[in-house]
Amino acid sequence: MTSVLVVHDQSLQRLGLRMLLAAEPDLTVTGEAANASDAADRCEELRPDVVVMGSGASDADGIQAIRRITRPVAPGERRPRVLVLTPTSSEAYASAALRAGAGGFLAQHATPEELTAAVRVVAAGDAVITPALTRALIETVRQEQPAPRTARRAGLATLTDRERDILTAVASGWSNAEIGERLSIAPTTVKSHVSHILAKIGARARVQAVIFAYETGLVRPAAA
Repeated sequence: MTSVLVVHDQSLQRLGLRMLLAAEPDLTVTGEAANASDAADRCEELRPDVVVMGSGASDADGIQAIRRITRPVAPGERRPRVLVLTPTSSEAYASAALRAGAGGFLAQHATPEELTAAVRVVAAGDAVITPALTRALIETVRQEQPAPRTARRAGLATLTDRERDILTAVASGWSNAEIGERLSIAPTTVKSHVSHILAKIGARARVQAVIFAYETGLVRPAAA
C-alpha cells in the first residue's frame, strides 16, 4: 500500500485529489496540507511514501520545502518522493525543483488515470517527467558554465562500468524493468545499482541522476 500526502492551497482541490487517490485499492491518503511548508512539517509526522504537491511549490519556500522533504537525515533513510502538479512549463522552476529532489512533474490538467499512474511510478523510484521538460532541462545544462561539472566528473569516476551502463539507461528514460531486460539482470538488482549510484553521486532522486548524466557528459543530447 502506497501512502500519499496531498498538498493544495484550495480545500476543494485537496478534497478532489484525496477522493481520487483514496478510490484506488493500492493507494491511501494519510493526510493533507495547504502549502509546501506545512507539507514538510506533516511529512515528519506522517512519513508518506509520496507527496502530491498541487500548489505552493513554485517559489523559494516551495523549493526549500522539497529539499527538506526529500533530504535523508540518516544514511539509507527512505524519504518521501515528491510529485509536482504544475499549470506552467517554467524551465527555471522545473530545473530548481528537480535539483532539490522532486521526483517528477505532471500537468494539472492530467487525467485521473495519468495521476494515479504517476504516483505509482514515483513511489517505485522511477521518474515522471514530460519529453518537453526533459528537452528544456537538457538545454539548461548545455547553457550552464562548465566549472561546476569538474566536481561532478569526480563523482562519475567513482562509478563502476556496470553502474555507468545503468546510469546511461536511466538518463535515456528506461524503467528498472526495461533496464533489467536489456542488461539481462533482475529488476531488483537494477534497483540496488540505482541506489548505489545515487549515494555515490550525492543525488536524492532518480531525476537528479539524469541531470548528473548530462552535466558530466556521460550522456550527450541528441542534435536538434
